[in-house]
Amino acid sequence: MTTATRPDVRFWFDPTCPFAWMTSKWVRLVQEQRAYDVEWRFISLRLINKDVDYDAHFPPEYEAGHTFGLRLLRACAHVRDEHGPEAVARLYEALGTRIFETEGAPGRDAADAAAILTDALAEVGLPADLVQHLDDQSRDDQIQAETDEAFALTGKDVGTPILHIAPPEGAAFFGPVISRLPTPEQAGELWDHVVGLATFPGFAELKRSLREQPQLPSFGVSPGETGVQEDWHAGSRRQKK
Repeated sequence: MTTATRPDVRFWFDPTCPFAWMTSKWVRLVQEQRAYDVEWRFISLRLINKDVDYDAHFPPEYEAGHTFGLRLLRACAHVRDEHGPEAVARLYEALGTRIFETEGAPGRDAADAAAILTDALAEVGLPADLVQHLDDQSRDDQIQAETDEAFALTGKDVGTPILHIAPPEGAAFFGPVISRLPTPEQAGELWDHVVGLATFPGFAELKRSLREQPQLPSFGVSPGETGVQEDWHAGSRRQKK
């Protein structure tokens, strides 16, 4: 295992993104099997789209969802500074479980964010008063800087998650976007395929915009079921109306 300053993998996440969550579950499987050091970093879909007309480009629930993610990232930034990067890893897992692993997506208003964060903080043993940082806009510059850092590695026409293998010299890429969680037996094989492709000199892109809805209870898709396919653009169901 490498030191905290030289992790094996950097993973940029927005806690409101279901595909980042699914990929994170797979990465945690690989992490357990190979004793990787994973550094969890911040990327905000709300800040990425701060100059976008949401009404014209997104389904109606997106602005609230992206804002919900930014508010949680503000609290995560305080957690990292006050309790270290491992605390962020534990908190992201607790948040994602509450957001995506129960039937019916939770609400995205202020009360919902506070309730989810309060429960997650309690589970991972962090102070309850961290919930006060949901609206701490002083953290937005820090989150924007980490978002910009990710895009400097991949280009801007991508979404979440973004992975960086063996930083700082290694390959970085958007995704992989997966709608189904590999089995423990499949996890390492998929990892080797992805890393092999991403680290091939001159590799640029392999992509399809059609995606299944992820196999997550919050989407009403059970293990073994196949989610409805939708057409996505740059990490979102963006559509020009």
